[in-house]
Amino acid sequence: MKKFYDILNLREGEDDKQKTLESVKKSISFKGANLWILACAILVASVGLNVNSTAVIIGAMLISPLMGPIVGAGFALGIYDFDLLKRSLRNLLNATAVSLAVSAIYFAASPFKDVQSELLARTSPNIYDILIAFFGGIVGAIAVTRSEKGNPIPGVAIATALMPPLCTAGYGIATAQWTYFLGAFYLYCINCVFIGIATFIIIKYLQYPPKKLVNKTVQKRVRTSITILIIAMLVPSAYLAYSLYREQQFKKNSDIFIENEFTAKGYMVIYKKSEFTRKKKTLELAFLSKFFTQPEIKRLDSVLNTNKYLKGTELIIRQDSTDRLNALKGDILKQVKSTENELNEKDVKIMQLEQKLAGSLNDKKLLKEANAIFPQITAVTVSKQNLINQKDSIIPVTAVLYRAARPLSPEDKTRLNKWLNQRLDVKNARVYEVE
Repeated sequence: MKKFYDILNLREGEDDKQKTLESVKKSISFKGANLWILACAILVASVGLNVNSTAVIIGAMLISPLMGPIVGAGFALGIYDFDLLKRSLRNLLNATAVSLAVSAIYFAASPFKDVQSELLARTSPNIYDILIAFFGGIVGAIAVTRSEKGNPIPGVAIATALMPPLCTAGYGIATAQWTYFLGAFYLYCINCVFIGIATFIIIKYLQYPPKKLVNKTVQKRVRTSITILIIAMLVPSAYLAYSLYREQQFKKNSDIFIENEFTAKGYMVIYKKSEFTRKKKTLELAFLSKFFTQPEIKRLDSVLNTNKYLKGTELIIRQDSTDRLNALKGDILKQVKSTENELNEKDVKIMQLEQKLAGSLNDKKLLKEANAIFPQITAVTVSKQNLINQKDSIIPVTAVLYRAARPLSPEDKTRLNKWLNQRLDVKNARVYEVE
């Protein structure tokens, strides 16, 4: 048991307590060298976020002196030195204000204001960021109390990442994107609070002597304040972590739905966009050649809503007139063949007719004349073909497709058919409305 205790004993290798405390007090001040280092770290982090460079951002984390007043606040709470606590918090507040101001000025002056992935990563904190800050803070506090500081301090600076969230908050101020500001500043607060709490726990465990004896009321007040801070940081971050989990499940199940209902059936998806917010979920798709009818879309909606992670998702399938024309081609040719039952299905002329019907409605001259009689018609095209039947007889076929702002009445359709026969000098023009 003693050997096991010796393995876990934090007091082995511990530096002199008074010496450690003096070192901590020196690190909380922001003047002279510390102030210059802070200003440079702000600019380096801002540039790194601006150009989306991970290496530059890591460099800013390493040179940032912001850990000093945070660890100082944790020490002050642990030894009940409220003068040191006030100084630490005042210096931390000043450093935070300077960082926000400098980063906001930089991003306001920078011509590049696009949101990069490194910047976005600091706008949505969750409970995992609390774990990183807490355990990183424990490592940092242990390292500060060692006689040989070793390698943990740089690692803690990188893991807890104080500077990038502050600069991201400055970006939010400069571009008036307040959701970015709030998300990034909340992440910064999480890091500050839980690094401080972790330091407090280590100092209490190592039994640093209090500056002065305090009664139980003061001790209880300190513990209550820490508990309130933990709850204030924990509750929103837990909700954000749950939201992140739901969003990941939404994306995962959306991909499964697309694979099962479309890709596996040979429908090529050429566009996909999904959106997940607290109030709305949408899945928007477009296909290379498949046209979905309303009954098919209703069936897909019902399949979508059977999945608990996709329930309530609005399915949007983008389809234009070309898709509709492709769907109508087969119907048109079937009607032509039923009227002219001697047509050869494999005739090359039918292939040419299909290509004509797949085109866009762009006969401007005919449209202008049709508008004079039927103002509701918005587009029209004509396809004329001489088809050859099995007896080598030539059969003229004329197909007219039109689009209207509102449906034509039966009387107007009859008038349109008669007018087209006269205008195109044919006897049996076949007219089809395209939605």
